[in-house]
Amino acid sequence: MKKVGLTGGMGSGKTTVAKMFKELGIPVYNSDLEARRIMNENTEVRKAVKALFGDNAYENDQLNRAFIANKVFGNSALLEELNKVVHPAVRKDFRDWAARQSAPYVIQEAAILFESGGHELFDHMILVTAPKKTRIIRIKQRDQLSEKDILERMKHQWSEKRKKALADFVIHNSDLMGTNKKVRKIHEELIKTRVKQ
Repeated sequence: MKKVGLTGGMGSGKTTVAKMFKELGIPVYNSDLEARRIMNENTEVRKAVKALFGDNAYENDQLNRAFIANKVFGNSALLEELNKVVHPAVRKDFRDWAARQSAPYVIQEAAILFESGGHELFDHMILVTAPKKTRIIRIKQRDQLSEKDILERMKHQWSEKRKKALADFVIHNSDLMGTNKKVRKIHEELIKTRVKQ
């Protein structure tokens, strides 16, 4: 099974692009959603999260996302510890999920595939980009964050220039028609190309 990574900075439109691939019949694994599920359901992960953050990490038996986000915001050491717990569990879950699919290829959508070194596990990497101003507007509308908070979070992600150097395909997501055209073109290429040995 050919594995393709789909990534991009906050507000670049990864999820929009992922939906377009889904419409072409390609299974997409959303790392954010699955990580939340794993943090709620996986006993070992829950135990490790509680060891890092205390019992307040869970409220009414569900992950207390606001509490954890608040704790890791601006604390890169704690965020790194959390990633060490969650990333391996997500990788394993993705591998198991991919093995159950029967499409020509599968996609894993994740924000920090390059930053985490996860890109090395894929046959191909797709990077979604958008102008910084556009990204800030999208995040403001979606997450109701201040521009200061958005810029602070963006600092933790690699520059687009650095990511472009490692990507096999780049989608400039500024207008939906152009993005859709590019997705279809990449889809055709991915169906033709072989899995990396």
